[in-house]
Amino acid sequence: MYLPEIFEEKNLEKLYQLIQDYPFATLISHSAEGLEANHLPFHLLRDEHSQTTTLVAHIARNNPLHIQIEDGREVLIIFQGEQGYISPNWYPSKQQHHQHVPTWNYQVVHVKGTITFLSDEKALRGILAKLTRTHETKQVTPWKMSDAPSEYIAQELQGIVGIEIQISHITGKFKLSQNRDKIDALGVIDGLQQQGNHCLANAVEQYIED
Repeated sequence: MYLPEIFEEKNLEKLYQLIQDYPFATLISHSAEGLEANHLPFHLLRDEHSQTTTLVAHIARNNPLHIQIEDGREVLIIFQGEQGYISPNWYPSKQQHHQHVPTWNYQVVHVKGTITFLSDEKALRGILAKLTRTHETKQVTPWKMSDAPSEYIAQELQGIVGIEIQISHITGKFKLSQNRDKIDALGVIDGLQQQGNHCLANAVEQYIED
């Protein structure tokens, strides 16, 4: 990834937060069949005792990924946060010299790590429990695995393979108008707000305040 220093986000807490806020990511792998991309929701696990950070997810057993690559292979996972088009008309300085062109603001986190596939029932139940607890918490009545018949859950578990990725490297690129004068960055915020892209506007505003 092309990464000018001004756009590099080195704060691990901010990178982990983006992963938690935008868990649906692209898993990229390489095998004898070539490059493959799988789109999966991930859950971030941080072990303070061992100082390790892992991502867990699961795929359908019919997905050939767990056959194409073996345990221990390096993979790349891309998480994308807020993003959107930036018009040069939003820069107040454009009216003075017209030396601006369109661009795109965005937040991405690239994670590299080694993959392990899991098939034992205990590990699979653990992965599903973590994912459902995280994503059901916003529901009025959160669904639990125990809500479904145990025989049904056992049958469903036979149709999936767990994924655990131990993170070895993490890189963040937050391109949020840091390279603009404050007056132009404020113009970007106003333009995004008028377009209804409030989340990206808030992200740009946070970087101006920081």
